[in-house]
Parts: sequence; structure tokens; C-alpha cells
Amino acid sequence: MEVNGLMLVACREKSMSIDNPAVPVMVAADYLVIGAGGMGMAFVDTLITETDARVVIVDRYHQPGGHWTLAYPFVRLHQPSTGYGVESRRLGDDSIDAAGWNAGLLELASVGEVCAYFDQVMQRIFLPSGRVDYRPMSQYQGDGCFRSLTTGERFRVGPKCRIIDATYQNVTVPAMRPPPYHVGDGVRCVTPNALVGITDFPARITVIGAGKTGIDACLWLLRQGIAPDRLSWIAPRDSWLIDRQLAQPGPRFADAIGTVLLGTVQAAYDATSIADLFDRLEACGRLTRLDPAVRPTMYRCATVSIAEREQLRRIGDVVRLGRVIRIDANRIMFEQGDRPVSAPTLYVDCSADGLEKRPAVPVFAERAITLQSVRTCQQVFSAAMIARVESMPLDTAEKNRLCRPVPHPDTDIDFLHTTIADVENEQVWSENPALQAWLSTSRLNWPRDLGPPLPVELDARADALAERRAIMTGVAAKLAALLQSS
Repeated sequence: MEVNGLMLVACREKSMSIDNPAVPVMVAADYLVIGAGGMGMAFVDTLITETDARVVIVDRYHQPGGHWTLAYPFVRLHQPSTGYGVESRRLGDDSIDAAGWNAGLLELASVGEVCAYFDQVMQRIFLPSGRVDYRPMSQYQGDGCFRSLTTGERFRVGPKCRIIDATYQNVTVPAMRPPPYHVGDGVRCVTPNALVGITDFPARITVIGAGKTGIDACLWLLRQGIAPDRLSWIAPRDSWLIDRQLAQPGPRFADAIGTVLLGTVQAAYDATSIADLFDRLEACGRLTRLDPAVRPTMYRCATVSIAEREQLRRIGDVVRLGRVIRIDANRIMFEQGDRPVSAPTLYVDCSADGLEKRPAVPVFAERAITLQSVRTCQQVFSAAMIARVESMPLDTAEKNRLCRPVPHPDTDIDFLHTTIADVENEQVWSENPALQAWLSTSRLNWPRDLGPPLPVELDARADALAERRAIMTGVAAKLAALLQSS
């Protein structure tokens, strides 16, 4: 089976050679973590904070950061830096951007900042702990075995070592694979990574893909002074988007977010159909879209600032003919028709499914832990949360009850499914006092500050929390009823 490009094959004893020693070297560890991306790093950080476990991290890249190490150079987080990374070390300085299309909102770390951050976590926290053994440029081979990609040496952990799969969410960026459509001779098609090196942009530039990567590419081109009428944007599906102001941690934005959340609750209670629900969610500011005349069918948790949305609306040639089938020198073939091409065109492939919707599997098994989101689109928080649950003296069934996966959304209907799942998970978490104590102070659990301040007095605080839970339970019940009636 292939997981995020990493082939998992059974370890087999072979004859002695440099590339494949017959006897793997034993490595002492309580946990073997596959992948040093955001989820793997967040899991390890909380695990070594909450326990005295020994961990070996196996990663095929040369430095921590996972897909960030291959990302296009102008990518930034779509959420504030302060809510990303690992629990024990803040990313960024919690500052507000004073210029640009994110002005007035919390800073968004660049790809360079994110990669440097994860390297600092490794070098200044993990390795000095004496309990983390980091193995970059290594390939996991299954059954507790891994192999160095530089020396060929093979290693194995003991049978009691728990195996943590931090690659299951399968983050994919365009640089990881070729375009999923035919590119004819003479057609110039590049990944976003190549854009910064181009000095001869042709008359036409066509961005393929309407997800986060496509948004980033369009905004970068506009930021470089490319006129909107030189751009075409192939959007197989339009997406419901989140106003980034709603993803701002801390008290500075609490009032504005609280108003929208109240509107969201009212929208759910008043909605008479799913279509009516989305109309109400848009009216209250919970969701937005690029073209008011086109009803979105996609929801992927992408955020935009209002300024970014207005810039994207400057692109007039948005092609909605489904996915690209093939590109030839004089035409593009789509699922729903063809389109002639006359002027020299640069195609920018942004069609990779950055975070695909994977089937939910139990997080905890007898020997394995499969990291998945337990809150919609909050991967690093989810990994830290799973590590906290792993550190608690609970049986496997209870751990899985506390860590029910919430698959990454893809369609508009998934907005309802993930909202219901989030509410149900929060209800279960509220029943565990130790987990609640951790959630109340977790830096990565930034939504904890949303809503009006809770009373200090314990009984009043408990009553306020119970009231909030009752309201959200009602919202989930109404959304479930809308799904059932659709």
C-alpha cells in the first residue's frame, strides 16, 4: 500500500548486502512515528510533555515539516500562525499584519517560517530531551522496520513499540506528482513552485484548480502586477469559503466572531432546507463565495480575507466546464466540453488534492495509532489531542470514543456532516475532567476563547457551559434533520 508516496512493504530477510542487511539493527523506543510533518510533530510534542516515552521519528525528507518542505515558495498558512504548530512552542509573535491583503488580521507564517519553526522544535525541544531519536531520509517498510535511504541500513523496533501513522491524511502538493490530465507537445504547464523563476510570462496565464493552491496562485499573480484580463481560472467546482476574520484567536476578534456565531445558530434553527441554510449562513457572514451568481458545491475549509476575495473577483474569465481531461496546443478538453486556445498560454497546475477526504478508521488499535482530524480541518490540534488521550489511563474503546475522526470535508453537504461531528465530539470531551483541563489551556485549542467570557464561580461556570452545549446539541439535531429530509 502507498501512503503519501511512501511504499509500505513487509520486511523480508535477504542475503547480506550494504543495501539490505540480513539482520536489522534493533532500536529501543516506545513509539515509532512515521512522518515528521505537522501532525507527527504535534503528536510527539504533546506525548513527550505528558509522558516519559522514548520516540523514534522516521521521515523520508531531509528535514522536519512534511509537505511544507516541497511547497511552493509563496505559500502561507491560511490560518493565523498563533494557532498552528506544536503545543509547547508558539509560531510567530501573535502580531497583526499592517499591510497587504491580510491587513488587520493575525500574521500568516510563510513556508520558510514554518520549515524553520519545525526545525527549531526538533533541534531545541525534541533532541535535547534525550527521548527522541530522529531518522530523516529513512523509509518505513512495515512491521516495525525502516531503512536508511542514504546507507541502506535497516532497523527494527520491538514488538511492544506502538506504531504511529502520521501520513494517513495524505497531504499532497503539486510538486509531488505530475498533472492528472494529458499535456500535449509544446504545451507549457508548470507547478506553482516554478512561477517565481519565470521571467517571460506569455500573453495568457491559466490557473487550473479552485482550491487553496489555485487561490494562492491567482493572488500571487495579481500581486506581481499581472492584469486580471490576462488570467483564466479553471474552476471545476466553486467553493464556499470562510472569512478569515472568523479564524482569529484571542479577545481582539471575539465580539465580531461571537456575532457571526450567534447568526450561525439562528440560521440553523430557522433553515427550512439545506439551500435555505446556506443562504442564511452567507447572510450572517459565516460563509462567503467568490461569485454571488454561482452556487458553490464544494467546501474545503479554505479561508480568504475580504480584500483577497475582492481581488479574486477581478478575474473575469472563470471556466466552469468540469475537470481538465487534456491540454493541446490549440485547445483544452474538459469533462463538459472543449475550449479553443489561440494565444500563447502558460498553464499553472494547482489541481492536487491538498488534503483529500480519507475514510475514517479507528484512531487507536492494539499496536497502531492512525492520526486523523478529530475537529474539522484542525490537523495539528487533533494530533496533540490524540497524544493527550494516549497518555491517559484508558482502554482502547474509551480512547476511540474520545477521538472519533472527522474526515476532511469536500462537498457543501460535508459542512453539515462535519459540524454535527464536531458538536458530538465536543460533547464527549466535556464528560472527561482531565481532558477538559488540558483543552482549557491548550494553545492549539484556540476556539476555547470564542463566545462571551465564562463566569469564574464554579457552579455558574458549569451552568453556562451546560447551556452552550444544549444550544449546540440543538444545532446538530436541526442539521441532522435537514440532511434526513433532503
